[in-house]
Amino acid sequence: MEKIRFFNPEMETMSGDTLHALRDERLRGVVRHVAAGNGFFAERFKAAGVDVNEFRGLEDLAKLPFMCKEDFRREYPLGMCCVDRRELAEMHMSSGSTGTPVVMPYTPADLEQWAECMARCYAMSGAQPHDVCQITPGLGLFNGGFGCYHGARKYGMFIVPCGPGNTVRQIRLARDFGTTVLTGVVSYGIRIMEVMEEEKSSMPELKIGIFGAETFSDAMKERLRSGLGIDVFDIYGMTETGGIGTLGMDCSDHSGIHVWMDHYIVEVIDPGTGLPLPDGEEGELVVTSLTREALPVVRYRTGDLTRIVSRERCACGRTHLKIAGVTGRVDDMLIIKGVNFFPKQIEQSLLKIPGVLPNYQIIIDEEHGVRNLHINVEAQPGVTGYMIEKQLKEDLGFSPDGDVYAPGTLPRQEGKAKRVFYRKNGEDVKK
Repeated sequence: MEKIRFFNPEMETMSGDTLHALRDERLRGVVRHVAAGNGFFAERFKAAGVDVNEFRGLEDLAKLPFMCKEDFRREYPLGMCCVDRRELAEMHMSSGSTGTPVVMPYTPADLEQWAECMARCYAMSGAQPHDVCQITPGLGLFNGGFGCYHGARKYGMFIVPCGPGNTVRQIRLARDFGTTVLTGVVSYGIRIMEVMEEEKSSMPELKIGIFGAETFSDAMKERLRSGLGIDVFDIYGMTETGGIGTLGMDCSDHSGIHVWMDHYIVEVIDPGTGLPLPDGEEGELVVTSLTREALPVVRYRTGDLTRIVSRERCACGRTHLKIAGVTGRVDDMLIIKGVNFFPKQIEQSLLKIPGVLPNYQIIIDEEHGVRNLHINVEAQPGVTGYMIEKQLKEDLGFSPDGDVYAPGTLPRQEGKAKRVFYRKNGEDVKK
């Protein structure tokens, strides 16, 4: 039997002209929909001088005002909802760890759209219907577990809905049920590798890992590929766009993340000026939803840093543009001793060193207004602090302080890994 390569071949391989016409029509429709459905959008458009009845589609995209995370927080819980509450079927939300949580409501059609996008991601990974899919993100308020679930059901997979934690049991279930596809946050894939080594166990049928929710360096991907013996995929989506996988994922060519262009418009802008950047230049990603009903985003500033890699047909056959994996967030940039860098760059540098393990802490220590950087990292015997300082000096341009810890001694989290910690005058600071 021939392997399935596309979940929706007509849409995934649509010609550029046809895709452009579809997006143009859908953009006009979503602008009319949000303006009619909610005063927040109507007032924003009016203030920006946008006449919805005269809006021409893609050629007028730049005239639309930006949205940001603060809009979601200010309108919490459902102040930007564009349908009657009786039409809602489900909701998910962000953690709200840095303020009021972001809430995303769904109509039944929104859930179908989410499932469609995720099913495309499963097919793009090489997974087949009836493969065994083990879901390790939580199946609760956060969107990760349910997004994986909705898509796997639509694709016809056999689901093992574990949720996070109890890693020994996760490995046993994978072995007992023949798990072939594993979904999770990046750091949990590393945790599974650690426990398998401790337990001298294996997941013999596993062939595909789909990971997201955290920045994902090439070095970390290689650790997962080699450690689990699988093909590793970087999936992308956020609460504001409707959840995991809604924006897209990389394909087997691993040359960038395909964005589902029939469902979303993406732009890359200069974070300072808000002006568009040319393809290939890194900036802030802006997203517009084309097919969501309850709460479509219109020119939403994600805060994620990326660049457009290609608009050409990919080796995998898909015609949807590709962006680079997210390198960091606009507000995550660290400035130490006059050097600007992102946490992902530290990870990339650390994992160049043989024997360094993928569990580390970046500590920003501020004393009387002066910031210093301290790195704690787990490593095998033989790795010294000097080796780490030398590598970081070479890559970052200065030598942070740091300590080397034995394997397994730094703390772990069951959800997203916390990598960056702040201290001010000797006291821990939450950010």
